[in-house]
Amino acid sequence: MRTLRDITDLRSTLREYRQHDHRIALVPTMGNLHAGHLALVAKARQHADIVVTSLFVNPMQFGPNEDLDAYPRTFTEDQAKLADAGCHVLFAPSNTALYPNGLDAQTRVHVPKVSEGLCGGARPGHFDGVSTVVTLLFNLVQPDVACFGEKDYQQLAVIRKFVRDLHMPIEIIGVPIVRAEDGLALSSRNGYLSAAERAIAPALYRTLCTLRDALERGEPVETVLHQGHQDLKAAGFIPDYLELRDTHLNPVSSATRDAVLLAAAKLGPARLLDNLSVRLPSQPITSHH
Repeated sequence: MRTLRDITDLRSTLREYRQHDHRIALVPTMGNLHAGHLALVAKARQHADIVVTSLFVNPMQFGPNEDLDAYPRTFTEDQAKLADAGCHVLFAPSNTALYPNGLDAQTRVHVPKVSEGLCGGARPGHFDGVSTVVTLLFNLVQPDVACFGEKDYQQLAVIRKFVRDLHMPIEIIGVPIVRAEDGLALSSRNGYLSAAERAIAPALYRTLCTLRDALERGEPVETVLHQGHQDLKAAGFIPDYLELRDTHLNPVSSATRDAVLLAAAKLGPARLLDNLSVRLPSQPITSHH
């Protein structure tokens, strides 16, 4: 595996691969890698000859009071994991390499509609930071395919939209959530949890499973979501949001069958995300919430 920090080196390395007609996949990460990230690398290997993983803690997607400085940085361990996983190129640029003129002067990519509400509502500007850095990485790597985790469901929807809107010739592949044995979705931010909080954390997934079952039985959406809020608070979470949307993140209607239950909740210092697919029964839904 080659570890590159310089954009010129990255471009010349990728040029060599392209001259041999290699298909290139990109897996963008912020490091502190776990089995969820490695599942992205494994999926990328199935779809391409060469896998490039980027490792960049992107300052543009963190708000003023968020955990940018505290975000775990484990470069040496990440490097070893990627080499073991069969990654070919690790691209780990500095802030100045990607944003030479600083953040304030940086051109930004804004994706309307799909970036609003949910995490976009709770973290203003977050998705502009995500879509800008991913656009930069797509421009530098020019991959044939890119893999993203479905845990960040809204992020995946934002990326799919700007790739379509900007006519980028890149296939975006969503990779299912990887969970711990107790159901907790794997996340770099799980490392913030104390032992006591880590014992509570799987209740987020269990709650979503209970709500999904109730919705699939045809119970009213509003009632189910209200109960979910109560259950999360009772377990010790502070919910950011708990919503049911269709798979394109529009509000559900009576015609919606395939939906997704989305949650973000704070537990101690960590903000945990999760989502579950829901198959709604064919009957009128009274609420448009």
